Amino acid sequence: MTSSFWEMFAMILYLVLVVGVGIYFFFKSKNQVGEKEYFLGGRNMNGWVAALSAGASDMSAWVLMGLPGSIYLAGLGQVWISVGLLLGTICAWAFIAPKLRRYSICANDSITIPQFLTNRFLSSNKALQIISAVIFVIVYCVYSASSISACGTLFNSVLGINPSTAMIVSTIVIVLYTFLGGFSAVCWTDFFQGLMMLAALMVAPIVAVFMMKTPSFVAPSIELGENYYNFLSSGKFDWESIASILTGLGWGLGYMGMPHILVRYISIKSEREMKKSQIIGCCWIAIILTLASVVAIVGRHFLGDTLIADNKQSLVFINIVRQVFKFAPILVGVLLSAILAASMSTADSQLLASSSAFASDVYKPVIRKNASNKEMLWAGRVVVIIIAIAAFIIANSPKCKGIMALVECAWAGFGSAFGPVIILALYWKRFTYSGAVAGMCTGFVVDAIWFAFLSESTGIYEIIPGFIGGLIAAVVVSLLSKKPSKEVCDLFDKAQKPIN
Repeated sequence: MTSSFWEMFAMILYLVLVVGVGIYFFFKSKNQVGEKEYFLGGRNMNGWVAALSAGASDMSAWVLMGLPGSIYLAGLGQVWISVGLLLGTICAWAFIAPKLRRYSICANDSITIPQFLTNRFLSSNKALQIISAVIFVIVYCVYSASSISACGTLFNSVLGINPSTAMIVSTIVIVLYTFLGGFSAVCWTDFFQGLMMLAALMVAPIVAVFMMKTPSFVAPSIELGENYYNFLSSGKFDWESIASILTGLGWGLGYMGMPHILVRYISIKSEREMKKSQIIGCCWIAIILTLASVVAIVGRHFLGDTLIADNKQSLVFINIVRQVFKFAPILVGVLLSAILAASMSTADSQLLASSSAFASDVYKPVIRKNASNKEMLWAGRVVVIIIAIAAFIIANSPKCKGIMALVECAWAGFGSAFGPVIILALYWKRFTYSGAVAGMCTGFVVDAIWFAFLSESTGIYEIIPGFIGGLIAAVVVSLLSKKPSKEVCDLFDKAQKPIN
């Protein structure tokens, strides 16, 4: 049998396993599934599962393809993205996660981010929930497209399967286990997918380095730019380098407003498990980002410049794995399934977050106020299918600019719209409902305008002006608005205390 057969066999087996997880949780909770159980796992996630699920849903296929490809091509000047993401992760786990979990419980046991923001102000106004849900649907279509695109690239590069066909199959599998198992299925598959990503990134570069030291290794041709190993992209402290550093660090702002990550914090079952998750989550991200950078540098010396001519730098991890383990094709399939894992762990989280936002924040309060739990679950499932189809269309479009471009766009959209609002909601008692609406809308609009007209000319990632614009608007409008009521202030004070 050919190596391609065994690689395909390993990947198909993986797909079958993740669908099996969805079926398991479907039958396990068939008689007790309610809104909270399906969309939040009953707020009963343990520290390990919550931490790795948050990390895996964050680190999509771009950490195995987009990021290593950028560093492979341009050098260490691109690692500022890793630095920004690591700092953002640490800040989110330390300053956002514990407060958000407590506050969401105090605020009428909120199970979605839009619901929390509305309940935080004890408001009956549904404008904030509707605006949030609209942003969710728009941005998650783009974000999910990046994961579906990665699946198409993987199957096409490894097995020669038509990218469109591969994307259709991947979309069906993701929708199926999300549709069946809900939050619990998503978190548990994310847990194992996180372990797979870690193992693959650890094994591949280590074995490649050992092979490079053997007498039989023939060094490939390689022409590194003079600033390849310089953390300043231009080699000097000019605007190009400053913009590169600011853009990289700006990625960290996204963690403050990423709904599918924030909801993991809400789902943790206790203060004790939260502390465990904080340590595990930060360590996992630090290791993953470091290893992704190592893969890129090792790949440049192991593969040479072979991927640059055809603009295939995003395949550096795939090519290392296939060359290093060519004697064991089934192992190649297992390791490359880590890319499937990375893609799916993000896509499933995004689909579930958007469906929960629609069902809990639009369908029940606006469309069908008397909707039963069962009806809401089916409304959410329908949204999962709609967004998956839209994401496939975006990913399959000839105008699609690739995995990294899609992730950049979606990451900035969420970070700008929700980041400032979440921070102020947790830390500023004077914050008002009007300020939250203004901050969310302004951040999203400024981000979109900067992306369309100024990002290329300035070199500054749109999340930075979007986040700043949203923060200023939220503060100014809050100060101009009537002060929060005593009940809202009392709720704020109550949420500062640990919950047993």
